[in-house]
Amino acid sequence: MHWVRKGTEGLLRLAKRRREPVVVQTLRSATAATIAYVIALRLSPEPAPLTAPLTALLVVQVTFYATLTNGIRRVNSVVAGVLVAIAFSVLVGLTWWSLALLIVASLGVGHLVRVDEYVAEVAISAMLVLGVTTVGFTAWARIVETLIGAVVGTACNLLLPPPVWVDKASESIENLARRVRQLMLRMGEEAADRIPWERAAERLHEARRLDQYIAEVDASLRQAEDSLRLNPRVKEGLLHRVVLRTGLDTLEICTVVLRVLARSFTDLAKARESDYLFPARAGATVAELLSEIGDAVVSFAVLVTAHLSADAESAESRLTAELHTAAGTRDRLAEQLREEIRADWANWQLLGAVLTETTRIIDELDTEHRTHRLLEELDRVSREQRAKLPRMTRLRERLGVQEELWRRTGFGDRAR
Repeated sequence: MHWVRKGTEGLLRLAKRRREPVVVQTLRSATAATIAYVIALRLSPEPAPLTAPLTALLVVQVTFYATLTNGIRRVNSVVAGVLVAIAFSVLVGLTWWSLALLIVASLGVGHLVRVDEYVAEVAISAMLVLGVTTVGFTAWARIVETLIGAVVGTACNLLLPPPVWVDKASESIENLARRVRQLMLRMGEEAADRIPWERAAERLHEARRLDQYIAEVDASLRQAEDSLRLNPRVKEGLLHRVVLRTGLDTLEICTVVLRVLARSFTDLAKARESDYLFPARAGATVAELLSEIGDAVVSFAVLVTAHLSADAESAESRLTAELHTAAGTRDRLAEQLREEIRADWANWQLLGAVLTETTRIIDELDTEHRTHRLLEELDRVSREQRAKLPRMTRLRERLGVQEELWRRTGFGDRAR
C-alpha cells in the first residue's frame, strides 16, 4: 500500500507539472526538432540533416512573437552566410587568409541585414559551406534544412500554442507586494521601540535590496508580455500587458518611497540616539499605519493580477476599504506627530517626512490614480499602434475591437 500511495502521489505531481510553462516548452521544442529532422531526411540531400532540427529548436522560442522574429532572422542569417560562401568559393577558395576575410565579411553582412543575435550564424554558415568541396550542393542543402526547421518551428506554434507566462509574472508581482508588506511590518514593530540606528539601517538595506527583486519581476513581466503578442490563445493581450505593466510601475514607486521612509527612520534613530524612535502612542499608530498600508499593497497586487477574473471586483472593494482605513490612521498620526513636533522641534523635518512618504504610498495605490494611469498607458499604446500600423488600426476600429477593449476595462465613456 505504501508503494501504491507513493506512486499515486508521483503521478499526481506529474499531472500538475505537465501544464507548467517549462514542461510545455520542453515538449514543444523536442516535438518540433524531431518533426523537422524526419522531414529533412526526405527532402535534404545530406545523409544527416541536423541543421533542420537545430533550426527548429532555436526557432521554437518561449513565445510565439519571439518564434516569428527568430525564425525570420535565422533564415536570413543562413541565406546570407551561404551567399557569402559561394562568392568566396568562386573568387579565392579556402586558404588561411581567405578564411579570415570570410569571417570579417560574414560578420559585416550579418550587421547589414540586421539579424541581431544571429550575426555569428552568418559566419558559421559561410565557413561550413566553404569548407566542403561541393559548395553548391552543400549550400542548397543548408538552405533547405534551415527553411524546413523554420517552417516546422512556426507551424508547431500554430498547432501547439506556446505557454502564456502571465501566471508566472502575476506570481512574481504578488511576491514583490508580500516582500514590501513584510518589510513594512518589521519597520512598524520597531517604530515604538528603543532601537540603535544600526538596526534601522538594516531595514534601509532591505529596502534597497528590493530593487534587485524588482529587476527579476521586470524580466518575468517582459517574458509574459512577449507571450501575449500574436498568441492565438489570448484575446486581450494588450489589456493584460498594460494592466500588469502599470501595476508593476506602481509597486516600483511604492518601493522607492519605502526606501526613503526607511532612510527617514534611520536618520531619526541617529538623531535620537538611545531614545525611542517614536513616543509610545505615536509609535503604535505608526505600526498600525504601516500594517494597513502593507495589506493595501498586497490587495493592490491581487487586483492587478486578477483584473479580468471574478475576484477583481471584490479585490478593488477590499483595496478601497483598506486605503480608507489607512488614510484615517494617517490623519490620527498627523495629530500625534504635531504634538511631538511641538515638544521636539529639532526633528520636525524627519517626523513630517514620515507623513509625506506614507501619504505618497496611499495616493499611488488609490483606485482612481490606477484608472488614470491605465487610461494614459492605453492611449499611448493606441497612438503608437496608429502610427506604426495605420491600416490595421483602421480595420480594428471598423470591427469595433478598440471599443470592446475600452468596455472590458470597465472605464466606459471616461476612456473615450
